[in-house]
Amino acid sequence: MGLTHIKVGIANPAWPKRTIDLSFLIDSGVAYSVVPGSLLRKLRVKPHSKRTFILADGSEITRKIGDVLFRLDGRKGAAPAIFGEKSDSTLLGTVSLEALGMALDPMKRELRLLPMVPG
Repeated sequence: MGLTHIKVGIANPAWPKRTIDLSFLIDSGVAYSVVPGSLLRKLRVKPHSKRTFILADGSEITRKIGDVLFRLDGRKGAAPAIFGEKSDSTLLGTVSLEALGMALDPMKRELRLLPMVPG
């Protein structure tokens, strides 16, 4: 199985014009995106909570979470993001993808538009 990387713009929803482009590994197995905490602080994203996550090896980590505006191919959507630490990978999770109206095609490893069904 291959890895899919993509460049996505991120911004603080309070200051959406100040954007940083960042390369993410798309991980359909994680809900929240992981963004280096140093970049989130540079964008003045404030954490609103802390959560504990279980890693693939069964260990637990606790990280801060804040809201981020994601931009890709003319689309934008806000979603929670984890304040990543030095040892954390930069990941684009399913909640962020869905906020952008997109999903990962697992067979072709490409992003596809989600059919938008109200209700």
